[in-house]
Amino acid sequence: MNLASLGFFRSLRKDNQQFAVIGLGRFGRSVCLTLHKFGYQVLATDIDEKRVAQALTEHITGHALQLDSTEPAALKEAGIFEFDTVIVAIGNYIQESIITTLNVKEGGVPHVIAKASSEVHCKLLHKVGADHVVFPEYEAGSALARTLTKPSILDRFDLDPDNSIVELIVPDEFHGRTIAELQLRNRYGLNLLAVSQDGKFQINPNPSQRLDRGSAMVVIGCNKDINRLPI
Repeated sequence: MNLASLGFFRSLRKDNQQFAVIGLGRFGRSVCLTLHKFGYQVLATDIDEKRVAQALTEHITGHALQLDSTEPAALKEAGIFEFDTVIVAIGNYIQESIITTLNVKEGGVPHVIAKASSEVHCKLLHKVGADHVVFPEYEAGSALARTLTKPSILDRFDLDPDNSIVELIVPDEFHGRTIAELQLRNRYGLNLLAVSQDGKFQINPNPSQRLDRGSAMVVIGCNKDINRLPI
C-alpha cells in the first residue's frame, strides 16, 4: 500500500464481514481462500461452471454462483450490488473486466477493487470507476527482480517511492558487533526496528546486543541509504 491508496483503505468499513469476488482464476481463488480462512463470508462467482463447482468442492468459499458478470441483471439477481466491497478478479479478459467493473460501480457498490493485467488495463479500470486497482504480476515481477539483485533482503515494505522497511540478513561486516557500535543512524541514516534471536524477533533491541551472522534485522529508512548497506 502507498499513500495514494490510504484514503481508499481508510474508507473501508471495519465491521464489514461480507465480500464478493468475481472471477475464480488463481488470484480470485487466493482472495477467496484467505478471506474464508479469516472467517469472512465470501460470495464467489465465475462464468465457468466448473470453476464454481471446484471452489465449493475445495471449500475456498462458503457460497459460489455461476453467472455472466457483464450482464447487470445477473449481478443484481445474485445480490452483488448489496455488498459493501467487491473484488473484480478478472485479469486476462480485459473487456469483461472493464464491463464488470463498470456494472458493479453503476450498481452502487461503494468499494470496488479490480485486478489489472497491464498498465493500460489499469488506467481503463480507473476510468470506469474502480476505487483501487491491484497489479499482482507487476508487483511479483518487481519483487523477484529485487530479490535477484539483493538476495540478502528477505522482505520489503515500500512506504512510498523513496522510503521502505526491509528485513535483511545481518551482513558479515556486522557480525559480532553491538548495535551501538554500528551507529546505523549516523553512518547510514537508518533506524533499527528489530533483530532476530532464537527464531523470534526482538523489537527495539538493546544497544548492547551483538549481531550474529545469519540472523535477520529490520531497518527503516530512505531507499538510497538502504542500498548503501554492505549487502
